Amino acid sequence: MAMERANLLNMAKLSIKGLIESALSFGRTLDSDYPPLQQFFVVMEHCLKHGLKVKKSFLGYNKSLWGPLEMVEKLCPEAGEIAASVRDLPGLKTPLGRARAWLRLALMQKKLADYLRLLITRKDTLSEFYENSAVMLEEEGAVIVGLLVGLNVIDANLCVKGEDLDTQVGVIDFSMYLKNDIDDYRSEERNGQIAAILDQKNYVEELNRQLKYTVFNINYNCCFYCTQIADGDLNCELDTYKQSRQGLDEMYNEARRQLKEECQLRQDVENELVVHVSMKQEMEMAMKLLEKDIHEKQDTLIGLRHQLDEVKAINVEMYQKMQSSDDNMRQKNDMIARLEEKTNQITATMKQLEQRLQDAERERASAEDGVRKFKQDFTNKADSLQKQIAQREKMQLETDLKIERDWRQTLQNELERERETIAQLTAEAQQINGLKKEFHRLQDENTQLKGICEEQEQALEELGCKLSEYGGQVWLKDKDATHCKLCEKEFSISRRKHHCRNCGEIFCNSCSDNELPLPASPKPVRVCDTCHALLLQRCSSNAT
Repeated sequence: MAMERANLLNMAKLSIKGLIESALSFGRTLDSDYPPLQQFFVVMEHCLKHGLKVKKSFLGYNKSLWGPLEMVEKLCPEAGEIAASVRDLPGLKTPLGRARAWLRLALMQKKLADYLRLLITRKDTLSEFYENSAVMLEEEGAVIVGLLVGLNVIDANLCVKGEDLDTQVGVIDFSMYLKNDIDDYRSEERNGQIAAILDQKNYVEELNRQLKYTVFNINYNCCFYCTQIADGDLNCELDTYKQSRQGLDEMYNEARRQLKEECQLRQDVENELVVHVSMKQEMEMAMKLLEKDIHEKQDTLIGLRHQLDEVKAINVEMYQKMQSSDDNMRQKNDMIARLEEKTNQITATMKQLEQRLQDAERERASAEDGVRKFKQDFTNKADSLQKQIAQREKMQLETDLKIERDWRQTLQNELERERETIAQLTAEAQQINGLKKEFHRLQDENTQLKGICEEQEQALEELGCKLSEYGGQVWLKDKDATHCKLCEKEFSISRRKHHCRNCGEIFCNSCSDNELPLPASPKPVRVCDTCHALLLQRCSSNAT
């Protein structure tokens, strides 16, 4: 069980570290098809399954992850939403599927480490589901929960509803954690450590060889010395040598044993140091990621506060614009009414002028015909007069000339009157052309004013929609209303549309000329007669 816990801890470290590094390099929100994320859930499932007690049911013996995870709802009320969502999912039929869905929802909430920390602190509750040597009841479980804190920097968007979580097979893919460049670097470090240990071993062997050579020399010198001394002294020296040799052997064996113990202790310390260094690096990475997440959340909070201030300023500005737009609408409605009256007058004047122009043109044509006939008659009469003059050269010449002069004077006067009439008609025609240009200019101005009016009506509709979102009433669009809601009179250019700021319906000016302050607007705004009476009744009832 201890070996299984160590293996699960190492796999959890590898999967969490690989997931964080790949997610940061990935640079966007993770989905359900991301391979490191799938392997992380498989490893977490194996960690939570380790040491589960077998429970007996009607269908036989089984191990269920859903039991301990369901206890988190009692320890933390915030986890109730996840548990309720998991129970409401229609496609989940087994406890294992519900447990897998719970892990995915907790990761999306960034509360997986918090929930599991609450769970491992209640060992009395976990002992009902796990054996005594399970991962969740030992120190490895606390280490895994500490590593899960680093996952709070990951944004995941997992579609739990569409996945088949009941029939998935949780198999760890070790190919993702095979040796890479980092492992090569670590293996080089281990090779260097092994080379140092081998050098130490060679040094110890050389030292032993020199000690043996020293012992051999001592033995040789002892033998040579023994041939020169007496037999009694020889036995005494031999005993002394044997005792010293035995002491040296014991010291050598003790030194060798201590050397082995020191090497083993050094190896153990180096292994623990490597484990602590890796854990320290992982904790430093987790702390950096947490600091980064905290700074990002602080920046997000500051941005949200700025956005809230901007929204408040926009609301105040929209209210002021609404007031000014109402005033502009009143002024423009009055201006449009005056322009329509002026347009009607100009149209009537234009019709009269066109009629006069047609009459003048007919009179001019008739005058030209008269002048032409007069010239023809005058030519004929002149010819006849010349003939008469030729016949009567001497008779009544002075009388005829006088009559002809009078007749010519009369014709010249009539011709001058006709010319004056033509000049007057020409001036009237120029005046009519000027009135036509003025009429076209007024038509263009009327078109521009209508466009401005339509834009302001559209702005009022958008403002009404926003007010309806804040106030709760439905803001009726201008195109949906053709008659007054109250008097049922049809709207026209002279009878304009007005919105009631309380109910959102459209009325004419006579049915909505009341103003009262509303909860959404501290200043008095336009309301219809029905809402005016209803609001007055409410005010009177509240006052009583």
